[in-house]
Amino acid sequence: MADRPWVRPTARVVVLDPAGRVLLLGARLTDPAVPPGEVLFWYTPGGGVEDGESVREAAVRELAEEIGLLAAPADLEGPVWLRRHLGAFAGVDIDSRETFFVLRDVVHEVDPGGRTELELLGEEPHRWWSAAELAASGEDFAPADLADRLPELLSGPWTGPPRVVA
Repeated sequence: MADRPWVRPTARVVVLDPAGRVLLLGARLTDPAVPPGEVLFWYTPGGGVEDGESVREAAVRELAEEIGLLAAPADLEGPVWLRRHLGAFAGVDIDSRETFFVLRDVVHEVDPGGRTELELLGEEPHRWWSAAELAASGEDFAPADLADRLPELLSGPWTGPPRVVA
């Protein structure tokens, strides 16, 4: 069993402001034993689903913890995207099974006060990105095809089944 990655159900939220910009956090930490470096990639708020919690409940809990935004599960559209990401953190292989929701028309100042000790250690920046800024950027994003996928979310409420993203 030690050779198998840890399967981690994960909930993520594409937070959109009234101008259609998306809120992203900058991942800087590769291991808690190593000081954070430059931003490795930008990603949507979210995290692991805890025991007894639905994916939608995890999504709103993570919004409160990571950015200080209170939302109800019913406020989320979707799921809109599904993503599987295999990677390592602190020497542990993780098979992240991500479910993405959308939260629209958010006006919010990010408050990191609810972050976990590990999240605080990473000293992650945040930024609101327009679709044009994503498309023109040389930065890495998660999902990798975020610049291509965002316009579909901006076109209006999500009504279809979730799409698989990279």
